[in-house]
Order: sequence, then C-alpha cells, then structure tokens
Amino acid sequence: MKEAANKTLQMFKTAFPVIIAVLLLISLLNPLLEKFYPQVFTGNYFVDPLVGAIVGSISFGIPVASYILGGELLKKGVSLLAIAAFLLSWSSVSIVMLPIEIASLGKKFAIVRNCWSFLTAIIIAILTIVTLKIIQ
Repeated sequence: MKEAANKTLQMFKTAFPVIIAVLLLISLLNPLLEKFYPQVFTGNYFVDPLVGAIVGSISFGIPVASYILGGELLKKGVSLLAIAAFLLSWSSVSIVMLPIEIASLGKKFAIVRNCWSFLTAIIIAILTIVTLKIIQ
C-alpha cells in the first residue's frame, strides 16, 4: 500500500508541472489563435474531424491537458465532432514519439498502429456525435 501511494505521489509530482505548463501555454496562445479557430474549424462534418485528428496527432501532451484544451475550443465554438477527434488522436496517435516507438517496437508496427489509431479516432468521434444526437 505504501509503495502504491509513493508511486502515485511521484506520478503526481511529475504530471503537475506539465499540467501547469500546458495551462500557461494555452493562456498565452489562446488570444493569438482565437481568430484562427473559425478558419480552421469550419463546422464541416467531413473536414472538422480530419483537422481535429491531425492537430491531435501532431500535438504532444498528457490526456488530462487535452481535456482542458478541448473545453477551451468548445467555448470558442469549435464543433464537438472536431474536439472528439482531437482528444482521441491526442491520446492514441503520437507523431512526436514515433521515432522512439519505432526504435522500441519496430517500424512496421509503429506506423501501422499510428495509422490505425488515426483512422479509428475519426470513426469513433463521428460515432460519438451520432450517438449523442440519437440519445438527445
């Protein structure tokens, strides 16, 4: 029990500065990028999930920080479809970490996994929005 508590504390100590840094970065970049949100995310059901997935794939960070960014994008009027694709690809696709993944798991596996994760992020985002519309 003590060991689990110590590991949890160490993980929190590691994650906390990253969360603060992401929040500060979002606070700094948000005013600069505010005018570009409507241009990039048009509300198009075919383009928005693709753009969201691309941005999420290129971005790097911990999932908890992506939820904060997703909330900010939602406040700016970005579609839930684009945000869902963004969050899913942020968590499952890692272009930034691809060289490390290739070195440890092999080139073919890493590329196939990332491509499959990218496609499924878009599909799951679409299915999530369809499900929400059916339930409402």
